[in-house]
Amino acid sequence: MIALTTAVQAFLLAFPALFSIVNPLGGAIIFNEVTAAQTHAERVALGRRVAVYSMIVMVVTLLGGSYILSFFGISLDALRIAGGIVVSVRAYEMLSAPEAQTDRKQAEAAPVERGTAGLASYAFFPLTLPFTTGPGTIAVAVSLGTERPDGLLPGVMFYAGASAAALAMAALIWALYTTADSLAAVLGKVGRQAVSRLAAFLLLGIGVQIVLSGLIPVLHAAMQNSRG
Repeated sequence: MIALTTAVQAFLLAFPALFSIVNPLGGAIIFNEVTAAQTHAERVALGRRVAVYSMIVMVVTLLGGSYILSFFGISLDALRIAGGIVVSVRAYEMLSAPEAQTDRKQAEAAPVERGTAGLASYAFFPLTLPFTTGPGTIAVAVSLGTERPDGLLPGVMFYAGASAAALAMAALIWALYTTADSLAAVLGKVGRQAVSRLAAFLLLGIGVQIVLSGLIPVLHAAMQNSRG
């Protein structure tokens, strides 16, 4: 029961964080613009590829990112503080200027060439990296990985829940990207801005929470040392 609770808590932590930074709704609108020359079948195939590649990026970064950085002597608490700051700053930028965020993503995703070869070459770069799951998503995934609890079973269940969140995000990317033309018509510019601001506000809170999870142990250890 405790293990299941750990997995659920990990999912509830990871999914809103990934949703906020990936912003699949806004991404789908831009995806629709840069693939305007493609047929519906080509767009579906491209969206499926981007979703699969995005899942791989998120899961690999989530599972291995913290270990790679630890190899270089960076503590988990330091990583949490740094990652939380990066996430918080990115969220503040998204909250204060969502239009700039949208323009940056649109510039990253150059218009896709027509044809199967063009679709295959553009699926990973630039439509997956850096457009859909760029540096911000990687920073969030690494920061989430540092939240794993101690112990083998709790750690495994945490990663299971967080990986399920990455899988759910990939499924959402696939669903929204393959229906991007309909979403663009329904949401429009005002709807896109509203979604971006709401996602940014949620991400800001998650970033602050990650900072606190790393800062509190550091302050506690410093107080213990001063008393000793």
